[in-house]
Amino acid sequence: MRTRTYSTALLAVCTVAATVVALAAPSNAAPNDPLFGKQWGLTQINAPQAWSSSTGAGVVIAVVDSGVDLHHPDLQGKLVPGATFVNCPQGQRPCGDGDWKGTDGIGDAADVHGTHVAGIAAAATNNGIGIAGVAPDAKIMPVKVLETIGFYEDMADGVRWATDHGADVINMSFAGLPHEQLLALLGLETRLSDAIGYALGHGVAVIAAAGNTATPLCRDPAFTRDVICVVATDRNQLKTWYSELGLKPDLKVVAAPGGAGLINCDDDVLSLVPTGAGSCGQQDYGTLSGSSMSSPHVAGVAALLAAQGRNRASIYNAILSTARTPLLGRGFYTPLYGRGIVDAAAAVAS
Repeated sequence: MRTRTYSTALLAVCTVAATVVALAAPSNAAPNDPLFGKQWGLTQINAPQAWSSSTGAGVVIAVVDSGVDLHHPDLQGKLVPGATFVNCPQGQRPCGDGDWKGTDGIGDAADVHGTHVAGIAAAATNNGIGIAGVAPDAKIMPVKVLETIGFYEDMADGVRWATDHGADVINMSFAGLPHEQLLALLGLETRLSDAIGYALGHGVAVIAAAGNTATPLCRDPAFTRDVICVVATDRNQLKTWYSELGLKPDLKVVAAPGGAGLINCDDDVLSLVPTGAGSCGQQDYGTLSGSSMSSPHVAGVAALLAAQGRNRASIYNAILSTARTPLLGRGFYTPLYGRGIVDAAAAVAS
């Protein structure tokens, strides 16, 4: 079965990447990353205020996606061994190390997505280049399961592999097409949901993008029970026009920065892209929009909480109970925001 990756407002895939050794900034001090001032998403979720309590040290975030630029300068020292499950020879799975270029050695435009996602979650921070990550000292595990589209078999194998190789948090910035979600809901396609159940059973926090087609339900896999579904907000803290609403039975839904999805670079989310593939005046960085960008903001917060020694239930409770809804405050659920915009500082202090 195929799924689409989610990035720009036009449902194109995201594009940006960066890498470097993560050194946490001093308490409440702005990091020296030169592009930090453009990262309105970190401000919206109060990430810098959380770093005095946790930087995510010792935690591994598996980015189950389109692979990561393993040589990006803003990811050096941030990567643990990864795996590739796309286009593998028969009987050989995995068949690579999670690099964005895949088994054919060709980096397609859509494949920049995973690098962008990884940078949001845990780019090297306070290293004098590029951007900061939500969890400055967490590690990234690159697991390549997508090349523009993805298949349930590859995604399921990637989730299981990440679980077996030490992931504490799994981020999935992709969403199924409507007819495929129906198959999952009817129990006719269970490979990915079974793999997610395996991860959850091993205590892994699983975070997924809501989707970008403005329909009411979180899309599969975000719709799966006990996965935190993440809808997208713009820089003004408004639910974006493209994001799914936050409807799912278990109400495990929050919102996070995804970008406006228009043409202004400053209104979208800045992160890493494979070296040389940048945009908006940057060589190795670029902006994208979508719930794909929202999900790693929350995965980064999950890493901050995991580094405090919390189990999955405690991580979920902290994220969900401290999220804030504009004009309403905390403790509310709405279809637009779910439980509210994730608040890193309040979560680590809870």
